[in-house]
Formats: sequence, C-alpha cells, structure tokens
Amino acid sequence: MKRLFTGLTDPGLLRAINQDDYYIDPHGRFFIVADGMGGHAGGQEASRLATQAIQTYLNDYWHSPEASDVLLEQAFLKANQAILQDQSKHPERSDMGTTAVAVMFRHDQSWCAHIGDSRLYRLRGAKLHQITEDHTWVARAMRLGDITPDQARNHPWRHILSKCLGREDLRHVEVQPFDLQPHDRLLLCSDGLTEELSDTLIASHLKTIRACDRAALALVNAAKDKGGRDNITVVIIAFDDSPTEDRFYLG
Repeated sequence: MKRLFTGLTDPGLLRAINQDDYYIDPHGRFFIVADGMGGHAGGQEASRLATQAIQTYLNDYWHSPEASDVLLEQAFLKANQAILQDQSKHPERSDMGTTAVAVMFRHDQSWCAHIGDSRLYRLRGAKLHQITEDHTWVARAMRLGDITPDQARNHPWRHILSKCLGREDLRHVEVQPFDLQPHDRLLLCSDGLTEELSDTLIASHLKTIRACDRAALALVNAAKDKGGRDNITVVIIAFDDSPTEDRFYLG
C-alpha cells in the first residue's frame, strides 16, 4: 500500500517551551512521537534524546536478522539508557523523562511500541480505535472499573504515569503487531491533543480532511481552540490501495 504522511508540533497557548519531539523516517519505515517532562530543559532534552536514540538504533540495525518486535523494544531500551546517562552527567535533569510511541513497518508487518500516554490511533472507515493503552493511574483505574471514562477525562491524577523512559527500573517495553487495510489512517500524538479533544472530534477531523498536512493542522488548531494547555504533536499516516510499489510522500 502507498503511504502518505506528515507531522506537526506546536507549543500550544500556555507553554513557553515545546517539550514534545517527533521523527519521521524519510523512507516511511518508522515514525516516533515523544512528550518530555521534568522541567523546561529536562523535558525538552529527554524527548530529543529519545527520538534520536530510537531512530539511530532502527537505522543501524534495520537489516539485521533480529526479529522486528525485539528490534523495536531494544530501540526503546537504548533510548532509556541515553536518558539515564544524560541524567548522571547533568544532575539538574535527574528527574527528566519522556513518554514515547512509535510505529514501524518492516518485513510486511506493522508494529507499535509505546510507553506512557502518547497514543496510537487507527481510523478505519468512520471508526477510531485507540491501539495503545495508556500507562497512567487513571487508565488502570478504568480497567479495574474504579472510575468511568468521563471521570477519567477530568480526574486530578490523570497525568500520573506508571511508566516512562528515563527510569532505572525499566526492563520491558510493550510492542505489539497491528493490522492495516487500504484507506486506514494512523495518528500518533502526544497528550496535548487528547487532553483537549475527544476521540469523536479527532475522528471527525481525520475522516473529513483527506490531505494529511491539512488534517494535522486542523487537529492542532482544534486543540488550541479548546485551550491548548500543553504542547501538541501529531503524526498522520494514510494508506491507499494503489497496486504500484510503495511510495512515500510528505504532506
């Protein structure tokens, strides 16, 4: 399937510094979004280190015999090590960390890895499905039935993460395969988008605006219209059923 893609990041309306980062492989093989935390300098550095380490590892070992799920997990663990090493050199950034979500297309399979509350969505027809499951206190509480989704949206503990990059005790990163069909759309995003927009609004923009760059801009602007309280980052990947060889377009 032919892939079309774009990415956009915005500081939002209240933050002076953008602590989000993203990376799009020029060949359309993998895509990364990261959302840093830990003070202005720390969060910005953590997300940058994560995207850099993940893309470097994937590029270096892309043609290795390593299984794709192992490759992607190792890339995230390398990112964790890079952040820990920076923390040891710069004690003023010792509390920094970052969430991250990545999509990879390798050996005719689609893979996703994530940690924290940056998300991957798939739009199929009119239905939006969240592929990742947030590593947060409220997500766990919802799974246990302790709170409802409506309560979770405004819960005072909704930003408390159970996992992130930049922690000594990180030993495993969730990696999962997922299926794709022609005309599907994927959205990778930081919580600056999902904090402001419901899944219904996100789906509406993705399905009504076909051009990836226009859809990305519309989503960012909609989040800002709703308050723009955090940095906002989106990466959109669209697929069609062209019988020709994969082609990659930015836009």
